[in-house]
Amino acid sequence: MTNNQLKALRRPIDQVGVEERVARFQTRSIKSEAKIQGLKMVLNMIDLTTLEGKDTEGKVRQMCYKAMHPHDALPDLPSVAAVCVYPTYVAIAKDALKGSDVKVASVATAFPSGNSSRKIKLADTKIAVDAGADEVDMVISRGEYLSGNYSFVFDEIAAIKEACGKARLKVILETGELSTLDNVRHASDIAMLAGADFIKTSTGKISPAATMPVTLVMLEAIRDFYYETGKMVGMKPAGGISKSKLALHNLVMVKETLGDAWLSNEWFRFGASSLANDVLMQLAKQAEGRYQGLDYFSKD
Repeated sequence: MTNNQLKALRRPIDQVGVEERVARFQTRSIKSEAKIQGLKMVLNMIDLTTLEGKDTEGKVRQMCYKAMHPHDALPDLPSVAAVCVYPTYVAIAKDALKGSDVKVASVATAFPSGNSSRKIKLADTKIAVDAGADEVDMVISRGEYLSGNYSFVFDEIAAIKEACGKARLKVILETGELSTLDNVRHASDIAMLAGADFIKTSTGKISPAATMPVTLVMLEAIRDFYYETGKMVGMKPAGGISKSKLALHNLVMVKETLGDAWLSNEWFRFGASSLANDVLMQLAKQAEGRYQGLDYFSKD
């Protein structure tokens, strides 16, 4: 698409209206069996993530074990949705997760800054896919977007999507750097038109990350895109969601904006490793009537 065509997609967002609707979602109270069901759903939607310079094979394998067995002391827990690692650890994660339903996602495209050449970004993606990644999390070029070079962003996403082959593509907008809800909506529309299978708020390296207003604007973009094209696109808020209560409020927002069809890890994810332990603490409280300390749960 041309830059003028993409520019014409811009639409104003009523920030006051968004914030008022988010406030209503936060008044919802979920108790008893519905809370337990919701907590297990949240756990099953988490992408456990390690994206540090000090990552090691042992750390990745430990995280993969936790992905399959979140807390052995509690029966009937689902696994998480996926683990997310750098391309160099994809093969290790695939081996550690063999025989499970847990997916392997890999960041690519010069994560987290996205400041590199198209050639290197494509090579980065190819390394991940060739190693067996089920999903690729790319970052858009925020500098190009904020300079008004929308066709550059569109073409880059389309090229990475083609390089993914059968792997699903999550497009990270890094909403904390896009500054306005208008930009968040516009970048969401560009990403979906370019072929994104998921749109994702953040890398987790920039604050603010996955705020509820930002997530709502992206969910509404997905809803409108589905009405216009019939194509479902997934959503992944990432960064800043560490408490179960906030995660449950996000699920209410998904249900009331997109409907039950999106309430599975095929179409909705949380990029928040620390969230898993809070969910496990809440589930242990429901099962045993008392909280367990964080020391009872592995960090990765």
